Amino acid sequence: MASGDSDVSNGLSVPKATKLLIAGGFGVGKTTLVGAISEIKPLRTEETLTEASIGIDNLDGVAKKTTTTVAMDFGRITISSHLVLYLFGTPGQDRFLFVWDELSTGAIGAVVLADTRRLDDSFPSIDYFEQRGMPFVVGVNCFDGARRYQPDEVRIALDLEPDVPVILCDARDRESVKSVLIESLRHAQRRAQRQRTPSPA
Repeated sequence: MASGDSDVSNGLSVPKATKLLIAGGFGVGKTTLVGAISEIKPLRTEETLTEASIGIDNLDGVAKKTTTTVAMDFGRITISSHLVLYLFGTPGQDRFLFVWDELSTGAIGAVVLADTRRLDDSFPSIDYFEQRGMPFVVGVNCFDGARRYQPDEVRIALDLEPDVPVILCDARDRESVKSVLIESLRHAQRRAQRQRTPSPA
């Protein structure tokens, strides 16, 4: 899906149509993020949580959650006249990781959405992208009532590489989400430029 003519937008050299994954743990706000930014009605594949998920889905910190994504969320946002971004939200539970390989095909990068009350839930997403060499940023979704941490504190807690951006955000707020997405594109571009630059002899 990363196709189309390459162009420059806000200092970014990116394809016209670009695919980005939105990942993270169960109940971290991926569906909310896609819905907040998408200029089209988002495609959602949510199902109601049932008793069958008891003991499988960890509802700590999200006890009021009644649905879960079982395949993907999909949205689209026009960043500029040169750049259209397609967003694919991944399922949050480990048992749906087999879906990620299909969703990640053609993606230039990812946003790992994190909840500081349940940071451990971020590790499967981080491990997935690190193992595949896909550039990602961490968006810390600042839930109401949750303790606030500085980006560097989150970076240490998640044992991230120094070049991985960590951004505080509100998944409900369109402008906040847009900032995360733009930083993700910039990070992917920086990574691609480093890979193209030959090492000194």
